[in-house]
Amino acid sequence: MAINSLREWIEVLGSAGELHRVTAPVDPKLEISAIVDRVSKERGAENKALLFENVVGSEMPVFVNAFGSRRRMGLSLGVESIEEHAARLEALLDQAPPEGLLGKLKMIPKLAQIGKVFPKKVSSAPCQEVVWEGDQVDLSRIPVLTTWPDDGGPFITFPLCVTQDPESGKRNLGTYRLQIFSTNETGFHTHMHKDAKRHLGKAAARGQKIPVAVVIGADPATCFASVVPAPPDIDELLIAGFLRQKPVPLVSCKTVPLEVPATAEIVLEGYVDPGELRREGPFGDHTGFYSLADDYPVFRVHCVTMRKDPIYHTTLVGRPPQEDCWMTEGIERLLLPVLQKQFPEVVDYRMPFEGVAHNLMYLKIKKAYPGHARKIMNAIWGLGQAMFTKVIVVVDDDCDIHDDSDVSWRVLNNIDPQRDLEFTMGPIEVLDHASRASCYGSKVGIDATRKWSEEGFNRDWPEVIAMSSEMESQVDARWEEFGF
Repeated sequence: MAINSLREWIEVLGSAGELHRVTAPVDPKLEISAIVDRVSKERGAENKALLFENVVGSEMPVFVNAFGSRRRMGLSLGVESIEEHAARLEALLDQAPPEGLLGKLKMIPKLAQIGKVFPKKVSSAPCQEVVWEGDQVDLSRIPVLTTWPDDGGPFITFPLCVTQDPESGKRNLGTYRLQIFSTNETGFHTHMHKDAKRHLGKAAARGQKIPVAVVIGADPATCFASVVPAPPDIDELLIAGFLRQKPVPLVSCKTVPLEVPATAEIVLEGYVDPGELRREGPFGDHTGFYSLADDYPVFRVHCVTMRKDPIYHTTLVGRPPQEDCWMTEGIERLLLPVLQKQFPEVVDYRMPFEGVAHNLMYLKIKKAYPGHARKIMNAIWGLGQAMFTKVIVVVDDDCDIHDDSDVSWRVLNNIDPQRDLEFTMGPIEVLDHASRASCYGSKVGIDATRKWSEEGFNRDWPEVIAMSSEMESQVDARWEEFGF
C-alpha cells in the first residue's frame, strides 16, 4: 500500500514499532545530530526513526532516520522488502512484444499498471495551506540542523530540488544540500556530473536564471526516488510512481513555473543565477570526512509554502553507518534487475557501507571466458554514476558477496597482484579527497575469479575445502549427543 505523505509515513512507522518520539527539548545545533549518530551506530539494524517534538527555537518537529534500516526501507516503500519492487521491475523488463490478439489483450492490465506511474496534476494542495512571500520569508524559522562541529553553518540535507532543462523542459528531481546563508538565501550544491548542474550550464549560456523549487518532507517513495541514480532526463517522479503503484499528485508552485508534490510539508520557491557564486562549506559528508569549502551558486528564496503545523524532514550524513547507507542498499537491490538485463553474467552485486556508495563494489559473475572479469569492470566504469566506483572486486558465482569474510578470503587467496589488478584513469566523485585532482583520478579492478590457462595460469587451480554432505547430515543427526 502506497504511503501518501510524510504524516502517513510517521503513522506507519509508529504502528510498526519503528519510531521513537523524543519529547525532551533538543537543540538543532549539533545536539539532534549527536543523538541520531549515536542511535545509528550503537543500535545497528535495531535503530529507530526519530521524531523530535520539542525543538529549541522552532515550533516545527524534526523527523529523521526514517529510512535507517532494511526493515524501514521496506515499510516505507509499502513492501516487506525492496526485493519485491525489484521483482516487479524485472517482470516489466522481461516483457516480450505480444503476438496475436490474445497476447495483446493479456497485456492490457500490465499497460494499465504502467500508466499509473505518471504524475497527475491537482488544483489545490496541503503544501500550500500557509504562504510566506516577500519579507515574510524567514528560513531561520525552520529548524535546519547544524550537524557537525566544523560545518560552515546549518544545512538542509534532504531537499528534493526540482529543476527543468531550459531547452527541453524535462524535469529533474535531485537531492542537493543547501547551506543557509540568510533568511532568504542558501547555497545550491550540485556537482558537475549532476542533471541540475547541466541545467545551470544551459541557463548560463543563455544569460538566464533558472527557477528552482525545493521540497522538504514528501511521501517516502518520492524521497527515495530523488536519490536514485536515474539516467539523464528520466523524470524521478516516474520512479516514485512505479514504487507507489499510483501517481504522485502535483500542484503548480505559486511563484515559479514548476510543479511539486502536493502532499509535501514545506516548499521553497525561488531562482538560482548560475553566475552568482558564494563560498559554501565545509560540510561533514557521507564519506565520514569534511568536504572542503568551495564556491557554489546561490538559491534566492522568494516564497515559502507549507502545511499548517509542518514537520521538518531531514537526514544525517557522516561516517557509516548512517541512514544513507540503507538507502544505498535499497538502490542496489532495486537496480539489480536493470544491471542483469544489460549484463546477464552478473549474478549479484553489493556496495559495502564502508565504501560510501562510490568507493567499493563487489561483483559476482558467472565467468564464461578468459578476461571476463576485466570486461565487466570496464562495463561498470562506463555505466552512468557507476563510473565513480574507485575499487571493483570481481568474484566467481560461488562466493557469498554479502559476507565480507568470504570475499576477503577469496580475494587474498585468488590474486597475483601484478597479474590481477587492472588500473584505469577517469572521472572520480567530487567528494573523493584522495584523488590526484578534483573529479579525476585512478581506479582499480581486482580479478579474484579462478584463473584460466589463457589468463597466464599454468598450474592446476585447487578445489575449495568442503565437508561431504553425508558427514554433515550424520553430524546434524547426532549434534545433541555431542553435548552442544
